[in-house]
Amino acid sequence: MLPIERQKRIRELILDNQHMKISELSKELQVSEMTIHRDVKPLIEDGFIEKTFGGISLQSEADEKKVNEGKCVICCKTVNERMAYRLITSDNRIEVTCCAHCGLIRHRQLDKEVVQAICADFFRHTTISALVAWYVVDTSLQLDCCQPQALPFERKTEADKFVKGFGGRVLPFQEVSEMIYNQMNGDCCHSVNEVENI
Repeated sequence: MLPIERQKRIRELILDNQHMKISELSKELQVSEMTIHRDVKPLIEDGFIEKTFGGISLQSEADEKKVNEGKCVICCKTVNERMAYRLITSDNRIEVTCCAHCGLIRHRQLDKEVVQAICADFFRHTTISALVAWYVVDTSLQLDCCQPQALPFERKTEADKFVKGFGGRVLPFQEVSEMIYNQMNGDCCHSVNEVENI
């Protein structure tokens, strides 16, 4: 197959799928990933597609992502990197929420699609796995973000010390996820029914 024929086929595939991984295109067209990179270069230059993490997306989808870049996928607040919660899905999408509250909601929505979830330790600002983090809830320290708030800590001992100073409870991932789901009502970012329909 000639490069021009592959580019035509890539256009068709992208129109059907909106986004694809380079590895998927390589298998579909039975050529190397390097060949795919060369084939998509003119399509990127034409503005038909945009390169994404591990693949390509139809330009209109990429433009929409730029508009929403820096916004929480749940409540649309501007994301503060210090509080951000990131979800990486099985199709290599990265979704970002403004805080652990929204992150836990989105994590529950995506369920098994999530292959990795990361957030920042509240004290150290280091990246940690959201699944093994300890979360402080019901604390007197209010951060003007979504409610009920959940502050992630890498170590339970540090979360316990924080609770001694500011009150609250320390919960593991499963329990805090369940608590936020159960406490959602009209006073929070979204009601449970709104969240389930997002």
